[in-house]
Amino acid sequence: MSDRDDQVERAFREEYGRAVAVLVRAFGDIDVAEEAVQEAFAVAARQWPQAGPPPSPAGWIITTARNRAVDRLRKESGRHDRHVQAALLHARDEPAEEGPVRDDRLRLIFTCCHPALAPHARVALTLRLLGGLTTDEIAHAFLVPAATMAQRLVRAKNKIRQAGIPYRVPAAADLPDRLRAVLAVIYLIFNEGYTASSGERLVREDLCAEAVRLGRLLAELMPDEPEVWGLLALMLLIEARRPARTAGGELVPLAEQDRALWDRALVEEGQDIVRRCLGWGRPGPYQVQAAINAVHGDAPSVGETDWGQIVQLYDLLLTFTPGPVVALHRAVAVAEVDGPEAGLTLVEGLEVTGYYLFHAVRADLLRRLGRDGEAARAYDEAIACAGNEVEREFLRRRRATLRGT
Repeated sequence: MSDRDDQVERAFREEYGRAVAVLVRAFGDIDVAEEAVQEAFAVAARQWPQAGPPPSPAGWIITTARNRAVDRLRKESGRHDRHVQAALLHARDEPAEEGPVRDDRLRLIFTCCHPALAPHARVALTLRLLGGLTTDEIAHAFLVPAATMAQRLVRAKNKIRQAGIPYRVPAAADLPDRLRAVLAVIYLIFNEGYTASSGERLVREDLCAEAVRLGRLLAELMPDEPEVWGLLALMLLIEARRPARTAGGELVPLAEQDRALWDRALVEEGQDIVRRCLGWGRPGPYQVQAAINAVHGDAPSVGETDWGQIVQLYDLLLTFTPGPVVALHRAVAVAEVDGPEAGLTLVEGLEVTGYYLFHAVRADLLRRLGRDGEAARAYDEAIACAGNEVEREFLRRRRATLRGT
C-alpha cells in the first residue's frame, strides 16, 4: 500500500465517525449520512492516490459527502417522497448548536441511545455509525453471528424512521436515562481499538484515542456521575499498558510485560480517579473494573500483585454484571491465588465456547498443569476462534512450546 493509499485509510479511521455525525445532524437521516460519507471516501480512494490528499482531509470528506447527499436527495425528490423532502428541508434549515452536548459525535451517541430502541440495538447502531466498525466487528463484540447483528442494525434504523425518533440533542434531564448505553458504546469502541477483532493489527490507536476523548468529554458533561469517571479511569489504566503490550510486533501478555514501559502518568491519573470514586460510595461495574486495573498498576511485578484483592473485586463485579465473561476473568485470578487446578475447575463450568479467550485461558491452565495434549487441543480451538492475526500468532507460539507438539 502506498503512502497516499494509507492516507485514505487513516482518514477513514480517524474521521468516519465525525463525518457521519455531522451529516446526520445536517440531514436528520442515518442512511443518507452513511451512504454519503461512504461515497465521499470512495471518491477519495480514487483521487487522493494520484492528486494527493487535500490540506484538510476531514473538511474535504464532510464537504464532499454533504454535496453528494444533496445531489442524491434532489434527484430523488422528483418522486414526491415525503422522507426525501423532509431530509432536504432539514439540510437547508440546519439547526444551530444547542443543548448541553456540543460535540457532534457525543451528541450522536446520545441520540442513538434513545429509550425507544432496544439496549443492544442502541449500542450496535452507534458502534456502526461512530466507530466505523463493520458488522462483523460489532458481532464479535456482542458474541453473536454476523447475520444476527446485520438484522439488528436494519431493525434499529427502521425503528428510528417508523417511530419518528428526532435527531436532536437530548435535554439535560434526559441524559442520565441514556447514560448506561452511552457508557457501553464508548467502552466497546475502546475495546475494539485496544484489541482489533480482525485483521493483522493488534491495536487501532485511533479508536482508543477517540474513546478516551469521548470519555473525557462525558466527564465534563456529567461530572457528578461516578460511573462516567469509572469508565474514564478504566480506559486510562488499560491504555497505560499499551507501550509494553507488544515487542517486535508480537503480543506480550500482562504477566510478561516490562512494567517500566507503562505510561506512569496515565496510571497515576487513573488511580487518582479510582480514589475519587471511592469517596462517592456509589460503586458500579466500570468503577470496579477500574479498581481491578488499579491493583495491577500498583504492583511492581506480576508476582507482587494482590490477587486476593482482585478476586474480591471480581466477586463484587459479578453482582453488577453476572455472566460467563466476568466469571472467566475471575477464574484467572483464582488460579493465581489457589493454583491452576482451582482455576480450571471454574473455567470448565462456564458456557462461552465460541469465545476465543475461554479456550486460550483453558489452554494456559492445562499447560501449567502439564496436561499438554489437552492444552494443544484447547489452543487449536482458541486459534480457530481468534479473529486477530497477532493474537493467533501468540497462541501458535504458546502451542509450539508444549511437549510432543
